[in-house]
Amino acid sequence: MTSIKVAVQMDEPEILDKNADSTLAIIEEALKKNFKVYTYTVDDLSLRDNKPIAMCREVRSLNIKKENFLQLSKAKEIFLSSFTVILVRQDPPYNMKYLTATYILEKVAQKTKILNDPLSIRNSPEKILVTYFYDLMPPTLITKNKDEINYFFRKHKSCVIKPLFGNGGKNIFLSKFNDPNLHVIIEKFIDDNEHFIIQKFVKKVLKGDKRILLIDGEPVGAINRVPGKSQIRANIHIGGKAEKAVLTKKDLKICERIKSTLKNRGLFFAGIDIIDSYLTEINVTSPTCIREIDYFNKDNIAKKFWNCFEKKYLP
Repeated sequence: MTSIKVAVQMDEPEILDKNADSTLAIIEEALKKNFKVYTYTVDDLSLRDNKPIAMCREVRSLNIKKENFLQLSKAKEIFLSSFTVILVRQDPPYNMKYLTATYILEKVAQKTKILNDPLSIRNSPEKILVTYFYDLMPPTLITKNKDEINYFFRKHKSCVIKPLFGNGGKNIFLSKFNDPNLHVIIEKFIDDNEHFIIQKFVKKVLKGDKRILLIDGEPVGAINRVPGKSQIRANIHIGGKAEKAVLTKKDLKICERIKSTLKNRGLFFAGIDIIDSYLTEINVTSPTCIREIDYFNKDNIAKKFWNCFEKKYLP
């Protein structure tokens, strides 16, 4: 078999949590399979003579037990068409820089497999894609209109307000119809350029926000993320506590509902969020929680990732 070359479009390694980062777990497993792995950031990506090229660094070694856990070669220019597969793994925010990368990657998508598909990433923002399954969601409003906001709050009383293209639990507010600070919060969001989300508050979020990972449309594991004290945000990197979770019949039905959409759009690796049986997000850019699921389930999600990739895409 021809040597497998993997390029990982990711964030700077220096900002990653080596013990929890899912991208590092995927790279680690690729190295175990003797794949040649290279990394680059979006800032390293260019389109020269209509050909995508990046300043790439080969991963010489990865050992999260060491302080200097990632050893990389010096950067060199490599045409992306020379890779077997490119993984899009940099975190949002979903902004023009992010969009530009998808446009450039599309130029090579006919020659090199890209996970996830750049066109589908661009057309499937996590808080928009989920609205195709609105019957599974809590009541949700996407808006910049004050009249719509007032009507929604009068109807649902207690609501969560959050950016449409945000990530990591940033700028999320819980407010009520009679909250004296509500108009200040709303003004802040309206002053921003983008629409934003208002969603009926699901009280059982205090018992956890379940993250389910799916590979090629199939659920492969779950974790429950419980908000810290005096918090509604369950993101682990901001204090949420990870707990073992099992997939319920309702979870499996939700996964089955979205399966064909994920597969048809080339969204090979996805993570969905479920609160009290409500589907709230479908993450398709850089889903996390591989390490946490592996810990509680004594599993290896990254190995499943690469095994499925080899079976599906390699001759």
